[in-house]
Amino acid sequence: MQRAVVQGSKRGLALLAGATAASGMGLVYALENSVSASGDNVHPYALPWAHSGPFSSFDIASVRRGYEVYKQVCAACHSMKFIHYRHFVDTIMTEEEAKAEAADALINDVDDKGAAIQRPGILTDKLPNPYPNKKAAAAANNGAAPPDLSLMALARHGGDDYVFSLLTGYLEAPAGVKVDDGKAYNPYFPGGIISMPQQLFDEGIEYKDGTPATMSQQAKDVSAFMHWAAEPFHDTRKKWALKIAALIPFVAVVLIYGKRHIWSFTKSQKFLFKTVKGREPPKAQ
Repeated sequence: MQRAVVQGSKRGLALLAGATAASGMGLVYALENSVSASGDNVHPYALPWAHSGPFSSFDIASVRRGYEVYKQVCAACHSMKFIHYRHFVDTIMTEEEAKAEAADALINDVDDKGAAIQRPGILTDKLPNPYPNKKAAAAANNGAAPPDLSLMALARHGGDDYVFSLLTGYLEAPAGVKVDDGKAYNPYFPGGIISMPQQLFDEGIEYKDGTPATMSQQAKDVSAFMHWAAEPFHDTRKKWALKIAALIPFVAVVLIYGKRHIWSFTKSQKFLFKTVKGREPPKAQ
């Protein structure tokens, strides 16, 4: 009787745990889809990025071209406050190239007397901000301050796909949609109305390596650069993952052998209890 009660309790707990898990997964699915669903904007297509695989690395040539796009187009309005020129060294540039790139920039600083000056950049400097403060940035852009792009590729739902689609998705506004002066219609932007007009055009810049600078090529390259800027350690992280994955079988063998060696004596012990004459347990009446 007692055993049947225990088994019934276990069965009830198992059913309760299963129902709770199913409810939790259903809630997560509902919340995820409620956040993703919207009738005001179009969701970006999933594109085959070179770095999207679990063990895939960045296309460094594309990232370098993306920096050219950022420098010639995006840097006029957008900052990258978390990126220093030292981050370029041994990742997308050599040390000499990074030093030369930094020296081309004018960095706002103060001299020994506290007077404002501009000097050539060095490796420890951040990429320069196009505006002195957010109010100046908003005043120059129809009241909307351009966001910092350091983490943009990871901060938006859709990531690289969203950035690429946003840069290439400008359209004429449909009938009934009012677009104010200085703004544009982009179905990939929440609400459809964006304060940034179209910035990329075919042959809008000229790549140093001679790659044809079509609009889609520029969007692809700058999307790759923005992801690299948001995650400069991306390739290093995946290299360490490969090294750790290669060590797992050897570590597992050592752990399994150690466990069997430690516990084999304990598990193989046999305890035999013998009654000593004269010390027998009392018999039930």
